[in-house]
Amino acid sequence: MSLPPCPSCQSEYVYADQALLICPECGYEWSPSEEAEESAIKVNDANGVLLEEGDKVILVKDLKVKGSSQPLKIGTKALVKRIHDKKDHQLDCKVDGAGDMYITAKFVKKA
Repeated sequence: MSLPPCPSCQSEYVYADQALLICPECGYEWSPSEEAEESAIKVNDANGVLLEEGDKVILVKDLKVKGSSQPLKIGTKALVKRIHDKKDHQLDCKVDGAGDMYITAKFVKKA
């Protein structure tokens, strides 16, 4: 069984001790289940609520759509299909009446 390298010093000499993984070089201890939770992408909406895939959201601001003369109006509903770690557009959404598009998380609130 291959163990992941130490997140602190990247040492490959990691060993398991019951539920924890331990690095003998730097002494760092961690739980593999916590590591998986920390690596998940966390995105908050305009009100600070954590968003997840499958959430329904509502636009809190009129947004211009690149290549279109019609903006997305405030109150337009969307469904979050996927969350990305990009800094400009974190949400891949299916927007009612407009189709699929990327939206910045600070312009939506959880419905």
